[in-house]
Amino acid sequence: MLKISERVKDGQILISDGAWGTQLQGLGAQSGECLELWNLTHPDAVFSVANQYIASGADMIETNSFGGNRIKLERYDLANRVHEINVAAASISRAAAGIDRNVLGSIGPTGKILLMGDVTEAALYETFCEQARALQEGGADACCIETFTALDEALCAVRAVRENTSLEIICTFTFEKTKKGDYRTFMGVRPAQMVNALVDEGADIIGTNCGNGMAQMVEITREIRSANAKIPILVHANAGLPIISDGGIHYPEIPEIMASYLPALIEAGASIIGGCCGTTPAHVASLNIARQNLSKNKTYSHHKF
Repeated sequence: MLKISERVKDGQILISDGAWGTQLQGLGAQSGECLELWNLTHPDAVFSVANQYIASGADMIETNSFGGNRIKLERYDLANRVHEINVAAASISRAAAGIDRNVLGSIGPTGKILLMGDVTEAALYETFCEQARALQEGGADACCIETFTALDEALCAVRAVRENTSLEIICTFTFEKTKKGDYRTFMGVRPAQMVNALVDEGADIIGTNCGNGMAQMVEITREIRSANAKIPILVHANAGLPIISDGGIHYPEIPEIMASYLPALIEAGASIIGGCCGTTPAHVASLNIARQNLSKNKTYSHHKF
């Protein structure tokens, strides 16, 4: 099977999966529970989420391992189970994906800030190494270092994966629109600012996820593409900007609305498109239908790199 970046450079538009946490909560997971432990305690439920995304037309699925690093798992007294949790996460997604779909090992931030002295770079590096090795052992083809806000932590994660595995490396940041109208992460990183630093460190694919709906992702993607004309771009958008009402968080973009932005997102430079918070297998199915319609009508201009 070709690498994801090779498929993109050959001109393909690829569809990724959607949210995992809300899907597992729909199957009984409780708020505040360690969802990563479900890989061991409820593997059939985790498999069902992965399988639904494959059935919806996703070309790739992630693993249930976003918070599966040692630092995060320590909160649940599970630091000694990092290896088995991540191997199981990748194995479950691999079983659902089969041999012709890609598995992305999800690696989230640790919650520690290097700049504040919360953790040493050496400790961060080893934390990411441990998780990445286990994800590769479980059958992941690539890793998705996602939802990062600090450039130094992301670079550490990319370096750890590059130096200790053969996984293809995807890295995405989460941006918020400022009062000035530009986009920055919580730590002040701009979309264009992250691009070449990640590429120089060895990322194969870069992009953005979470925090924004499709309309905002189009703007962010344009800025990323303006900084680098060739790097493949992945977008995992929320189902619109979150709305807090009736004591909960709701996402306004129904599948058809989300899919309607696909042409604009491709024109902006994205080649891999999926969902984050609030998205479901129905959103992925709509994205897949929109891609098929574009291919039939030839209404977008996406060139080989």
